Amino acid sequence: MDAAAIERVLSDPEIWKYVSIPFVAALVGWVTNWVAIRMTFRPVEFVGIRPWFGWQGIIPSKAGRMAAIFVDRTMFRLGTLRELLQSMQPERIAEHVSAVMTPRLERYTDEVMFYSHAKVWRMLPESARQDVYRRVREELPRLVRPLVAEIVERVEELVDFRGMLVEMLESDRKLLNRLFLEAGAAEFRFIIRSGLYFGFLFGLIQLTVWILFPSWWVLPAFGFMVGWATNWFAINIVFRPLEPRRVGPWRIQGLFLKRQLEVSAAWCRLVTTEIVTLQRIIYAMLYGPRAEKTRGVIRKHIQPIADEVIARYGNAAAVAVGDATTGRIRRMAGEKAVRVSSDAFDHWPFNRERARLAERLLRERMEQMPPAEFQDLLRPCFQEDEIKLIVLGGVLGLLAGIAQLLFVFGIPA
Repeated sequence: MDAAAIERVLSDPEIWKYVSIPFVAALVGWVTNWVAIRMTFRPVEFVGIRPWFGWQGIIPSKAGRMAAIFVDRTMFRLGTLRELLQSMQPERIAEHVSAVMTPRLERYTDEVMFYSHAKVWRMLPESARQDVYRRVREELPRLVRPLVAEIVERVEELVDFRGMLVEMLESDRKLLNRLFLEAGAAEFRFIIRSGLYFGFLFGLIQLTVWILFPSWWVLPAFGFMVGWATNWFAINIVFRPLEPRRVGPWRIQGLFLKRQLEVSAAWCRLVTTEIVTLQRIIYAMLYGPRAEKTRGVIRKHIQPIADEVIARYGNAAAVAVGDATTGRIRRMAGEKAVRVSSDAFDHWPFNRERARLAERLLRERMEQMPPAEFQDLLRPCFQEDEIKLIVLGGVLGLLAGIAQLLFVFGIPA
């Protein structure tokens, strides 16, 4: 370094101005990285005047696209919807449905019979009605098991799984944010902190150049480079290198990729308890775009109970039940079964048990994912507008450099 330049700096009574350069660069690096992360996720809703004056977080602003990326690059690599349901033990689901429905069967039976043929139902003696209730209780478990088995087998045609997930996450942007925030919590903290470290190092270079070439453009130009480089380095350290590399005694790999086991546990727990839940799947079957197929399956399996009821009360009351009445009872039984089908899944402890089973399946598969696929869990939230975040860091650094030039060194730009 030029000895005269060093002497000039050391003899300056305001040497603190020079000393401040790397510290200001560190602050710029920290602030730009914090702002970059903040603007990736916040605000959830657009703030400002559309279309040019305002901002919405990058992830929320592209919720539909980001949800589709989540489904295509992550969920579909971990398993099919059929595999998820099979992991939840269909036999146990059938037992649960029967256990929940059995105490309500008398009320359901009364409702079906009163709405379809109240006069005949009232004519039956109490003993005959009790006999009908008993037969319904006996038949239900036998019919529910094949119903659940068929639903599991045909679930891919009964539920638009991709559409269900994309619609859910697009409408719930906070939940979409959490998919990325909880997966990369440690990495986001590192990116913010690294702004200090990288900013300080680049600030030392900036100080050296300023001492040797004290031109007006040096501080703004280096401010831009500091802001740009701190964001660029931080993002790349998170994801590169993909595969572990041995450098002397150190094993080097992207920070996010090194945490694959830890991330898998947290992420799969979130997905199976709040996104791909048994309750949501059943709701999509019953009320989604393919609901009529599901309802047809339910009617097919439940209507034999109505046939049993018809035979029982018809014999007991010794009255002739016409074809129209018979058909009305069968339809009512099927419709009632459809309406109450979701009741058994409004049961948090049972849903949590199923979630743990699904979580185990997803976690085992995610832990085995190759790094190139595993990075897609977090990488898309940067790739969408990565250049914007990096340029934003550069612009903030440029402004900080101009501020230093004007207010610290008092040199007009």
